This record gives sequence, structure tokens and C-alpha cells, in this order.
Amino acid sequence: MGVVNVTPDSFSDGGLFLDRERAVRRGLELAADGADIIDVGGESTRPGSLPVPEQEELRRVIPVIRELRPRTGALISVDTTKAAVAAAAVEAGADIINDVSALGADPDMAGVVAASGAGLVIMHMKGTPRTMQLNPEYEDVLAEVRDFLEARQEAAEAAGVPRERVIIDPGIGFGKNLEHNLSLIARQDLFLEIGRPLLMGISRKSFLGRILGLPPEERLEGTIAVSVLCVLKGADILRVHDVKQVARAVKVAEAVLQVGRDATPGSRPMLAERGTGHAG
Repeated sequence: MGVVNVTPDSFSDGGLFLDRERAVRRGLELAADGADIIDVGGESTRPGSLPVPEQEELRRVIPVIRELRPRTGALISVDTTKAAVAAAAVEAGADIINDVSALGADPDMAGVVAASGAGLVIMHMKGTPRTMQLNPEYEDVLAEVRDFLEARQEAAEAAGVPRERVIIDPGIGFGKNLEHNLSLIARQDLFLEIGRPLLMGISRKSFLGRILGLPPEERLEGTIAVSVLCVLKGADILRVHDVKQVARAVKVAEAVLQVGRDATPGSRPMLAERGTGHAG
């Protein structure tokens, strides 16, 4: 899932794609780089950010989605918590509604998703973007996030959203400190047990900055490392800014995984047996 932030204030690329033409070009570039999904958002959810008025969010995202739709075969998702924006996005051609509030911010959102036939991403967030990083605390972050996602998936189903249309996201960086984020990444197996596709949004996040001591634009290597770990642990979707680089790394990781799946127990196929020239 490639990120297109049509915003002036997103934490990593705010302002770069606020212009419609630049946002469309970026979406097409991400698709060419290997994105299966283009995620278009018009409201920043970085820590401390404030809500954007509905009409302004519509003005930012709908023209971009409308122009992307006939020009790419990739799926398009809209990153919004507003039912009116979601409805307009689906009408413009979006396939997925990515709601960081897990249907909690707008009482009409569940109905819009159910009626639209779109997919739904439900994400865990403690608090709101404005407050989530003030001092997040959990008794058991793994259990609490899993229970939340299970409960919201069941709520979506009760509202008429078929289970098979739901994707879950533990919300890396949304109301979590460094230890919380690392625990969620390390124990993805707990979320896989819910039985829905797992999305991990780890790209350029602040926990990488804490580890590396680097600003967002210099966190590519950290993003790649975590992306590969997420794939090894079973994640289905990676939400990233640097699609080309992450896709290449994931392709290599998946090749290794495939050999592991195909090999019989105890066997260790040699490079030469697989037709490879040399270790370089």
C-alpha cells in the first residue's frame, strides 16, 4: 500500500503532494513501483494534528481519486474517518475505506461502508491524533489491541460489513511508545489469529527515529528492516512511502520463504542445485 498524503502537514511528506497533479503523478509512480493499493488521504493523523473540515478534505482527495481511477489498475483506498468523504471517495472510484478510528469517529461510517461494498481497514488508536502520544499506557498492550480489533471487527459485521471485507491494523505509532510498538511488531501472530488480513503501517514512523536517531526522510533502511520482519511474521499488507525499495526487499524475503516452504524437512538445497551461479 503506497501512501499519497494530499496534506500540508503530514509528518513525513506534508506539502509535497498537496497539488492535485503532483498527487496523481505520485499515485501513478507508486503503482508503477509495485504498489497494489494506493492510499489517498487528505487529513494528517500525525501526533498533535487537528481535524480538517469536511469540505476541505473532500476538496483535497476526491479529484485525486477521480483522476487516478481510470489510469491505474491498482486498488485505491481513502484514508478518512468521515462518512461523507468515504461515500464520495467510493463514488469517485475508491475500493477501500481506511478508517483510523475503526468506525468510532463518525456514527454514519459503518452504514456507508456496508452500503458501498468497499473493503474496510479498522485500526487501533488510543485517544485521538491530537492526544494519542501524550503518555500512552497499557496494562497489556498485546491483549488490549487484539481485543479492540476483534471487537471492532464484530461491530462492523453487526453493522452489515461482511467479515471478508475487513482488514485489521494494530496502529503502530498511534498511542504507543517505543516498547509498545516493538511488542506489536514482534507478536504479529496474535493478530493473525483473528483471521483477517493484517496491515502494518510502519513506514518512517517515529519509533524508527527513536532507534536510529534520524529524521523521517532518513529512515528508509529502518523501514525496510521492519517491513521484511513483518513479512516473515505473516503481515499481508505494508503501508509505506518508499514502495520501490520496500517491494524489492520483500520480493527477496518472499523468495527465501518460498524455498523454506518447498524444501522437505531436514533438506538444505545448495545454490548450485537451484541453478544459481555464485554466492555473489
